[in-house]
Amino acid sequence: MPKAYPPEFRRDVIAVARQGQIPIAQVAKDFGITESCLRRWLKAAEVEDGARPGVTARESEELRELRKRTRLLEQENEILRRAAAYFAKEIFPKMTYLLVQELAADGLPVAVTCRVLGFSRQGYYKWRACPVTDAQWRQAHLINAAHDIYADDPEFGYRLIADDLKDAGHVVSENTVHALCRQVGIVSVIHRTKGTGRKAGPPVHDDLVQRDFTAAEPNRLWLTDITGHATSEGKLYLCAIKDVFSGRIVGYSIDSRMKARLAVDALNHAVSRRDVIPADGETVSTVLHSDRGSQFRSKKLRRALKGHQITGSMGRVGACGDNAAMESFFSLLQKNVLNRRPWATREQLRLAIVTWIERTYHRRRRQRRLGRMTPIEFETVYADQTLALAA
Repeated sequence: MPKAYPPEFRRDVIAVARQGQIPIAQVAKDFGITESCLRRWLKAAEVEDGARPGVTARESEELRELRKRTRLLEQENEILRRAAAYFAKEIFPKMTYLLVQELAADGLPVAVTCRVLGFSRQGYYKWRACPVTDAQWRQAHLINAAHDIYADDPEFGYRLIADDLKDAGHVVSENTVHALCRQVGIVSVIHRTKGTGRKAGPPVHDDLVQRDFTAAEPNRLWLTDITGHATSEGKLYLCAIKDVFSGRIVGYSIDSRMKARLAVDALNHAVSRRDVIPADGETVSTVLHSDRGSQFRSKKLRRALKGHQITGSMGRVGACGDNAAMESFFSLLQKNVLNRRPWATREQLRLAIVTWIERTYHRRRRQRRLGRMTPIEFETVYADQTLALAA
């Protein structure tokens, strides 16, 4: 079953088609979708805008919420019915959590049961699990006390906090307080480093590329980076992912904020359009190479890479040549789109970027290194040759 196109891509295609400057069939061809698919998208967009009768996404969501609420009410009624019979028995108060356990075994959610009966869900799970040790309880009380002291005077370091803890009756060494403060991030404001002159953080991946921007087949080496451009409304940021094999932009995300989510959305876009999961018995995976920007070192992106079975790679700090092949694409984008004229709104610039990528760069701009073929033509020829060899 083919993968669904990302919502961001659908919105961009619909916006370009609604401009009316290009026939529907040509827009569908430029963006690599069928004409019938584009017409379905336009019809659904008209329903959402109220121009055509039908069930909107919001109405569908409301129906789902109503069904969810109905199921929840049925669960609550069952919980109250069972609780009335259960509490009619003479049970020692500590054993009331047994009812929650019994209802959970019958498929009723613990969260719903605890909310209806006024129990603490944390207390229930604590009752089920082994009790914490005395040392853990003591450590928690020390941390809370240290936080209270630090809140009163943020200039206090761990030595002064240790003195106040001893005055409050806690028996604790200075080294223990130092370790606890480091654990929870309590640092005197006097010794905090200023934000100016920050250096890039440590790499979370090794440099697996070493400036060798070549690949023998698709989806072996991807490059990614982020660029931004000003509009009258503010900056607009683009995170793009490029397949070194053909030079095709396999995924991108555009937003007004340069957060980790921008890189994650670009990766998800690329994965939704390309098959990157290694086959059974195959050990080689797709490599995604980037610089050491905070977006590419984030936990969100690392989790996404692991979930898609993609290997991360990073260049050095201040070495633009370590990602030169991606920088060359952004240079083309800068000359052909970004710097061509001033942009009044982010939406105008967004549509110009996606139109240039999908229509011009992918399907019209021929590259000498590809034998004067476009990225789409080059990948098509490779796919035909692969099928012929397999036959």
